[in-house]
Amino acid sequence: MNGSRIAAVGHYQPAKVLTNEDLAAMVDTSDEWIRSRVGISTRHIAGPDEPVDELAAHAAAKALAAAGLTPADIDLVLVATSTAVDRSPNTAARVASRIGIPQAATMDLNVVCAGFTHALATADHAVRAGGASRALVIGADKMSEVTDWSDRTTCVLVGDGAGAAVVEAADEPGIGPVLWGSVPEMGNAVRIEGTPPRFAQEGQSVYRWATTQLPPIARRACERAGLEPADLAAVVLHQANLRIIEPLAEKIGAVNAVVARDVTESGNTSAASIPLALSKLVEQGAVAAGDPVLLFGFGGNLSYAGQVVRCP
Repeated sequence: MNGSRIAAVGHYQPAKVLTNEDLAAMVDTSDEWIRSRVGISTRHIAGPDEPVDELAAHAAAKALAAAGLTPADIDLVLVATSTAVDRSPNTAARVASRIGIPQAATMDLNVVCAGFTHALATADHAVRAGGASRALVIGADKMSEVTDWSDRTTCVLVGDGAGAAVVEAADEPGIGPVLWGSVPEMGNAVRIEGTPPRFAQEGQSVYRWATTQLPPIARRACERAGLEPADLAAVVLHQANLRIIEPLAEKIGAVNAVVARDVTESGNTSAASIPLALSKLVEQGAVAAGDPVLLFGFGGNLSYAGQVVRCP
């Protein structure tokens, strides 16, 4: 085997939907204010009895079913999350327990909003190196639990959910080389810290960085895959804010691509946002099997990671 591929994807969102009108009854905001600034209309919010590992397990089970596999076929579970409450057992181990995966290696990765693309690259490397045969890669976050619901600058942004992908060995590479990195000196621009932990960010700094510094990096990810941006069938960026997604997608130069805009109905779900949006595009038939799709995560730690994948 010369590479790995995404065999299937799946996603899950809690049943409770929080609208802009609901938020307007909680803080000094309005539907017009939220839509004009971040492009979000609704978001899904998990209940107190729905931990991160439960969200992740639901998405993982759907990806496994879509791939036609059983839990016993998986030997590596990677969960990208920054909102797990407990340190041990880690979220990946709890997911494995929930869905009955025996003897798998289980690891959590905390790269916040860029977590899924980091985890996907890690799974690709493990499979190509022979360290795993099939991996479950999950992005899951419960942002509602780390949000100050009296702060209108952050509470209007967030949502909860999970997305998952099954990665397996392939004759031809279906996951392109990753381009990843960070800007440590700007790491405080996006934070989840304190006791209890709370999400905070310097919105204007993040906006300027994302729309000016990231387009050439995303184009280099395409170059590593041997493609021009115009060859892309879809672009799935971290679903942070519609005002970031649209100019960033335009500056990448993916003129023929479907641009994921799931942020409008899901909000910012951190590490879940990319697999959640990709799974919905697949479910809707917006991209076909084998189509080249750019996945590009960015945000917390001011980290980034992107790769071109072939759509399952």
